[in-house]
Amino acid sequence: MRLGVLDIGSNTVHLLLVDAYPGARPTPYASHKRPLSLVQYLNEYGAITMEGQNELIGFIKEASNFANNHRVEDFMAFCTSAIRESSNGQQVLERVETETGVTLLELSGEQEAGMTFHAVRRWYGWSHDSILNLDMGGGSLELARGNDEFPQVAYSVPLGAGRLTREWLPDDPPTMKQVKELRTYVRDVLADPATELNQYGKPSIATATSKTFRSLARITGAAPSAEGIYVKRVLERDSLKLWTNRLVAMTWDERAELPGVSHVRAPQMLAGALVAIEAMKALKIKQVRICPWALREGLMLRRFDHVLFDSSTPLSSSVGVGEVALGAGMGQVPAPVESS
Repeated sequence: MRLGVLDIGSNTVHLLLVDAYPGARPTPYASHKRPLSLVQYLNEYGAITMEGQNELIGFIKEASNFANNHRVEDFMAFCTSAIRESSNGQQVLERVETETGVTLLELSGEQEAGMTFHAVRRWYGWSHDSILNLDMGGGSLELARGNDEFPQVAYSVPLGAGRLTREWLPDDPPTMKQVKELRTYVRDVLADPATELNQYGKPSIATATSKTFRSLARITGAAPSAEGIYVKRVLERDSLKLWTNRLVAMTWDERAELPGVSHVRAPQMLAGALVAIEAMKALKIKQVRICPWALREGLMLRRFDHVLFDSSTPLSSSVGVGEVALGAGMGQVPAPVESS
C-alpha cells in the first residue's frame, strides 16, 4: 500500500510517500518538498496574505499531481501552528479545499504532542517504561510524558524556534539584552508545564524530535544524517550549553556554515538552543535521545492501525504476510480506505 502524507509545517511544506502495510515498518518511497514559511506572510492582523495563500495552494497542487503520478493509494494531509494560529486560518483551509480538493486536518497542539509521542513509543517499543518527549517546531514546543502508546499528559507552549526568533531575536547577531530577555520568557512559560511533568518522577528515557533538535545534536557532535536513521544520536545538556554561548556571537551566515544547519534554519538555531537547554534544565534531564520518527510518522502509523482494524479480516499472520493462513483472506493487504 502506498500512502501519501502532506505536512504543512511552519518552515517547510513536505509530501512524503511511503510503502507499507499494517504491521510493517513504513518505507520511504519518494518525497517532494520546499521551504515555505507561512508566518512570513502574516499581515499586521495575524492573517495569511493572499500571496502566502497562493504559494501554499500552488504547492498543494504540485503535491497532488506528484502523488497521482506515483500511484498513491491513500492520502492524508495535515497542518499545525502556522495555519492554526493565523487569524484567517479557517478561511485558508476552506480555500485550499475548494481550489485543490485537499482537506487539511488541523491538529491542535495537544494532538501534535500525542501523535508525536505515539511515533516515539513505536520507535523505542516497550524497552523503556516511561518516555518524556520534547518536540520543537517553528511555532510551538510540545511536551509529552507517558507509559503507554499515548501520553498521560501533554503540553503545547508558544516556544517555537521561528516564532521566538521573529519576536525576540530580530537582530543579526542578537544583543545580549535580547538573549537575556528571551531566556527569562522561556523560563516563565515552561514553569507550570515543568512542575506538572516533574511530579511523575524521572522518566526511563528522555527523547527529542524535530529538525531543530536534530540540528542541535549534529553541531554538538552527533553523527550526520548520511549515516542513517539507526545510528544512536544524543544531545547532551553540557555540550548544548557551550554551543549556545557560541551561537550568541555568531551571525546567521556563520551559523549556516555549521554541520547540519541550512540557510533557512540558521536564524532560528539560537532560539532553538535556548529553548532546548531551558527545557532540559526545567525538566531535570541531562540528555535526550534523538528519535528519527515524529508527528508525520505517528499519523502514518495511526492510519495503518485504522486500515488494519477496519478491515473485514483484522488479524494477520503471526509469521509474515501470506505465510500462514489463519482463515479466508487472512494476511491480505486490505483495500485502501477513503482519504480523510
